[in-house]
Amino acid sequence: MDYSIRITGEAGQGIQTIGDTLAKLLARAGYYVFTQQDYESRIRGGHNSYRIRFSAGTITASQAKIRILVPLDREGIALHGKELAEEGILLYDSVSLKEKLTGSRSLDIPFADLAISHGGNKIMANTVAVGAVLGVLGMGLEGLNRIITDTFQKKGEEIISANIRAALAGHQYAKENCPHCASVPGMAEDGKGKMLISGSEAIGLGAIASGCRFYAAYPMTPSTGIMNYIASKAHEYGIVVEQAEDEIAAINMALGASFAGVRAMTGTSGGGFSLMVEGLSLAAMTETPVVIALGQRPGPATGFPTRTEQGELGFALHAGHGEFPRVIFAPGTPEQAFHLTRKAFDLAEKYQIPAIILTDQHLADTTWSYDSLDLTGIEINDYRLRGEQFQALPEYKRHAFTGSGISPFGVPGEARHLVVTDSDEHDEEGHIVEDAETRIRMVQKRLFRKLPPLRKEIAPPTLYGHKKPVVLLAGWGSTFGVIREVVDYYAPVMDIAMLHFSEIYPFPATGQFNYLKLLREAELAVCVENNATGQFARLMRTETGYSFTNMINKYDGRPFSVEGLVEEIRAILG
Repeated sequence: MDYSIRITGEAGQGIQTIGDTLAKLLARAGYYVFTQQDYESRIRGGHNSYRIRFSAGTITASQAKIRILVPLDREGIALHGKELAEEGILLYDSVSLKEKLTGSRSLDIPFADLAISHGGNKIMANTVAVGAVLGVLGMGLEGLNRIITDTFQKKGEEIISANIRAALAGHQYAKENCPHCASVPGMAEDGKGKMLISGSEAIGLGAIASGCRFYAAYPMTPSTGIMNYIASKAHEYGIVVEQAEDEIAAINMALGASFAGVRAMTGTSGGGFSLMVEGLSLAAMTETPVVIALGQRPGPATGFPTRTEQGELGFALHAGHGEFPRVIFAPGTPEQAFHLTRKAFDLAEKYQIPAIILTDQHLADTTWSYDSLDLTGIEINDYRLRGEQFQALPEYKRHAFTGSGISPFGVPGEARHLVVTDSDEHDEEGHIVEDAETRIRMVQKRLFRKLPPLRKEIAPPTLYGHKKPVVLLAGWGSTFGVIREVVDYYAPVMDIAMLHFSEIYPFPATGQFNYLKLLREAELAVCVENNATGQFARLMRTETGYSFTNMINKYDGRPFSVEGLVEEIRAILG
C-alpha cells in the first residue's frame, strides 16, 4: 500500500494546515509518512502545494503520481491534474473554483457551504477538506477529533465543537457521494504512532542536544525554520535566541558568545552566507568555534528563494579569505541532521574551528516519520578551561603552540588569567605580530597540525544495496532518500547500490571503507546532484582523482521524484 495526496492552492488558503494535519494523523495511525512542500516566495497568492505520501513500509522520497488531489484553486487542476493516477480521485469545491468538472473520478464537495452550515464559519473549510479526505480513505475521525481538541484548546469548547462538526460533515459527504472510494488497504503492521520531524527541526533539536546556548540569525529561507524551532524551546532549555539586523551581525554575535564561553550557532542561506564570510575567517584566525547552518537555494542573487538546489558546496568549501581548516557536513535525512549537528558542535569546539551544516530547502521542509531517534551515546564534551582547572595554571597563552595545534581554551573571567585574541596575526598570547617566523608557526599550528587528526574524525560514505554492485549511484546531502528508493526499485533486476556522502570535508579517507575500489569496480557509476555543474563530482576528482563518466544533474529548483530519477537511470542504461 502506497498512497500520495496533493493539496494545492494559493498562499493564505490554509494548504499547510490541511497538509500538516493529515500528515500528523497518518503518522499517529502508524503509517510511514513523507511530506514535501512546494511554495512561491509570497505571503498571499501564487500557487503552492503540499504533498503527503504514506505507506505501510519505509518511504524516503516523493512520488510523481498521486491518488488524491485536493485543488483549492483552478491552477491546481491545470498543473497537477495530469499527475493523478488512473485510479485517483479529485476532491474540489465547484462553487469556490467556479468550475464544474465531469468524470467519475471527480467529487464535488461544497467545502465552504458545509463549513458555514455545520461550523458556522467559512474559515473551517479546511477542516471540512481534512474530514473529506479521511472519508475517501475510509478512515475514522477519532484521531482528527483529538488533534482538533489539542489545537483549539485555548479557544474554548465552542470552537472545538464547531470544527468537529465541520470535519464530520466533510467525512459523511465524501462517504455518501463516492461509492467507488475504498478504504486504504491495511494499516502499518505495528499499529504504533510514529513521530514526524523535518530537517530544520532535526538540526534545531541537534543543536539543543549539543548544549547550544546562543543562536543568532537574520531570517532567510530555508534556514528560518531552525531559528523558529530553537526559539520555541529557548525558555525551556535556557537558550538566548537573537534575531539580528543582518547576517554580519548574526555571525559576529555568535562568535562573541562563543568567545565568552558558550556553544553558539548561526544559520542563513547563500546570500546571507556571503555577508558572513569575513566573520568566518575571523572565527578561523581567532580559533573561535562556531556552527553555521547553510540552507542552500537556487542562485545567483535572490534566485528562487523558496526552491531547492545543491549549488553551494563549492562556496562552503572555499568561502573565507586565507587558508584554514573547517568541517562540512551535508545530512541526507532528519536523523542524520540531528546526529551531524551534534558532531559539528563537538568538532568545532574540540578543534576550535568553524563547522558548516549544509542543508537545502528540500531537506529543511520535508518531514519524515520515525519510530524514534537513536539517542544512545549522547554526551556533551566540554573542551574549555573553566573554574579551578583554569585558575590552577601557572600561566596561560590563548594561542600556545602545541603538538596537536589545539591551544588551551580558557573562558574569560573564570580565572585571573587574561584571555586575548586578535583578528590580525598574533603571538601565543594573542597580541599582534608582524614577523615571518611567528606567522609560519601559527599557520602550521592552525592548519597543518589540525587537519590530519580532524580527517580521522570523518566517517566514510554510507553504502546501501548490493555489496558488490554492477551499478553504483553516488550522491550527497538531500538526495539520500530518492536514490535509496531508486536502488530498491531496480534491486530485483540488477546488482545496484547507493554510495551516499554526508561528511564532506575533510574528504573521507578510504582506510575504514575503500569506496574508491567499489566505484572503480562497478560497471556503471553515476553521480546524482541537484546542481548544474556537478560540484560534488568535481570535489571527488580533486580529492581522490576519481572521475565520474556519468552524471545526472537537476537544476530547475525542484527535487528529484522517484519516477523521474528512475527514468534518468533507465536512459543511461539504454
